[in-house]
Amino acid sequence: MRIRLDIAYDGTHFRGWARQPSHRTVQGEIEGALARVLGGDPRLVVAGRTDAGVHATGQVAHVDLDDAQTERMLSRRSRGPHRDPVEALAGRLRGVLGAYADATVTTTCAAPEGFDARFSAVWRRYAYRIADDTTGYDPLERSRTTTVRAELDVDRMDEAARTLVGLHDFAAYCKPREEATTIRTLLEFDWRRDGSGVLVANVKADAFCHSMVRALVGGCVAVGEGRLRVVDLARIRDDLVRVPEVKVLAARGLTLTAVGYPAADQLAARAAQTRNRRDRD
Repeated sequence: MRIRLDIAYDGTHFRGWARQPSHRTVQGEIEGALARVLGGDPRLVVAGRTDAGVHATGQVAHVDLDDAQTERMLSRRSRGPHRDPVEALAGRLRGVLGAYADATVTTTCAAPEGFDARFSAVWRRYAYRIADDTTGYDPLERSRTTTVRAELDVDRMDEAARTLVGLHDFAAYCKPREEATTIRTLLEFDWRRDGSGVLVANVKADAFCHSMVRALVGGCVAVGEGRLRVVDLARIRDDLVRVPEVKVLAARGLTLTAVGYPAADQLAARAAQTRNRRDRD
């Protein structure tokens, strides 16, 4: 039985998503909770691995349960009449993780046929928060906001961000990985100030390569500071060469907010299409 899990976490004290033998990771925490509740050796497949320090409010993963784990989940009495034991699994996991845990499972449900948390996804959305010299510093938001000691021009940053949207090779904004493609479709990229004056980037793409969001944000900050022109970001992208003016900003400001999937009858086809493309990569 395949279960979909929606997950949120404060990445401050995690060494990223992916399980590592000697470090605390989000995958390790959630899998440990699953093992305590259901037994066995559960393994999660995630929509997108996040780096150390990166947060999530809308992460998605799936886990395949064997017969013994499924029976254990279905046989457990849930609080309240007629409560679905699959949906109740989220509450049981939260109980194991703790009331004030920095990683939690928000919901669980039976995955529809063909669903794959990673390969069925059609887009991922991130937000990046920056407090500049016009904003001030809110200590309650320190774990998810990057501070830039400058007055940033949000209008110029927004204009520059929009020039990068589309299907392109983003090698200039990625940390290269051997034999991995850097061609991505950037679906949305824009900036605004929220009610408190914090600059917030909205970044949505079919997928992201390593450090891509934080490098895109770094390029926009250079524009906001006046170190680069609005037109420079697209030129740097098209030159396919990383430049020192584009800094990879700190992980603390970055949050994965949502993952998008197609209609249920298209999940399997999307997963097959994505697998074929990754194999060619």
